Amino acid sequence: MKKLLILATCFLLLASVSKAQRYAVIDTKYILDKLPEYRDAQKLLDQFSEQWQQEVDQKQSLMDKMYKDYDAEQVMLSDVLKKKREDELFNKEKEVRDLQKKRFGYEGDLFKERQKLVKPIQDRVYTAVQKIATARGYDFILDKSEGITVIFADPKIDKSEDILRELGIKN
Repeated sequence: MKKLLILATCFLLLASVSKAQRYAVIDTKYILDKLPEYRDAQKLLDQFSEQWQQEVDQKQSLMDKMYKDYDAEQVMLSDVLKKKREDELFNKEKEVRDLQKKRFGYEGDLFKERQKLVKPIQDRVYTAVQKIATARGYDFILDKSEGITVIFADPKIDKSEDILRELGIKN
């Protein structure tokens, strides 16, 4: 009788473990850093960034010089000339901000280059994660590189529709 009870308990434990969700943790930063094509793309992006930053810095230096010159000369300038120089300074300042936005802003040149160079590599990694998750039966995979992020989740464990039904929202 005792053996039967132990056997039944073991069987129940095994059954509950087999239904448990399986998960894995990866570090995409570590993975990407090990890929030579990612390192090459990152070097190229750093070169672009440095080149564009120098361009912005040059314009900023020119604008700073214009401000210093204006400060030194403003007491001798007529109101009309002051207004003209202030407009020039305003336009130069706007030009520098626009250049910064064009190069480094959201959907700027650096963003576009990153999309072109890095995104295909990231997509390859994501595809590999999906293959491994499916082949090994993982329900979800967490990425620990930048805080915890779910990088893959088996659609079977997504309970969003159940929650919507519970809230009375029908699809």
